[in-house]
Amino acid sequence: MKEIREHMEVIGADGVHIGTVDKIESGRIKLTKKDSGEGSHKGHHHFIDKGLVADVEGDKVRLSANADVAVTMEEEK
Repeated sequence: MKEIREHMEVIGADGVHIGTVDKIESGRIKLTKKDSGEGSHKGHHHFIDKGLVADVEGDKVRLSANADVAVTMEEEK
């Protein structure tokens, strides 16, 4: 987690964009609001548990799950 920095792109195992790191908070990745989606999700921060992080590749955080699965595991605040 110490390699993860603000503004890094978060991608699924399949390489699909999930969000952008806002910061690390309580051992979780907090995504920026601009990547929160539409509808009831709009304007909320989403969090990804550190257990989903597979690797840090340059300026990208790669998760162990594909994007369509990873977004269902996000925690909303």
